[in-house]
Amino acid sequence: MRELVLDTETTGFEPAEGHRIVEIGAVELVNLMPTGRSYHQYINPQRDMPQGAFEVHGLSEEFLNDKPVFAEIADAFLDFIAGDRLVIHNAAFDMKFLNAELDWAAKPQLGPEQAFDTLSLARKKFPGAPASLDALCRRFGIDNSARTKHGALLDSEILAEVYLELLGGQQPDFALATSSESSDTGGQMPRAPLPRRPAALPSRLTEAERQAHDAFIASLGEKAIWQSYSRK
Repeated sequence: MRELVLDTETTGFEPAEGHRIVEIGAVELVNLMPTGRSYHQYINPQRDMPQGAFEVHGLSEEFLNDKPVFAEIADAFLDFIAGDRLVIHNAAFDMKFLNAELDWAAKPQLGPEQAFDTLSLARKKFPGAPASLDALCRRFGIDNSARTKHGALLDSEILAEVYLELLGGQQPDFALATSSESSDTGGQMPRAPLPRRPAALPSRLTEAERQAHDAFIASLGEKAIWQSYSRK
């Protein structure tokens, strides 16, 4: 199962009031394992940057002035997410902005079923406890010291760690979860095997290291168990 852990930064709280997206970040998970693939884009909002928003993410009008507008990056963004599930903290906020931008760019909307809200999941698992991203990092012992300001890609990377912990740890298939805990994720706990590499990685062993190893094995004598293994 492919998922994109996603975050946005904006100029404000409401697209209906003329606020726009200024940054999108997303990291790819396949069967709950990070693949190393990510998406990151700064966006020119074609408007001023309110001081309150600037204090949150530090993105100025001057910095964003030469960045592409959303309509110019919309197709690449849609190609990257490819209709797969979006894992978002407070999904309603980001989906509202993404769909507003897609509408202004005359692109297809994202359906609400495509988003999975980690904020809702955290509130179900820890009723009454703080459920912000920073609070969840403290709960799970996740290092967020680099998060001096909000940043879409960094926050996506941190959220990916939080998401795995919310599902029971980085190897949720081994977690002894109850049926009620599984229901918190909407029945989405995957059980598919992890994909295998299409080709083996090349050996990092040098020829000198290989010869030294062979000499060591030879010194152990003919009855050493290592002698029963043939080198390929």
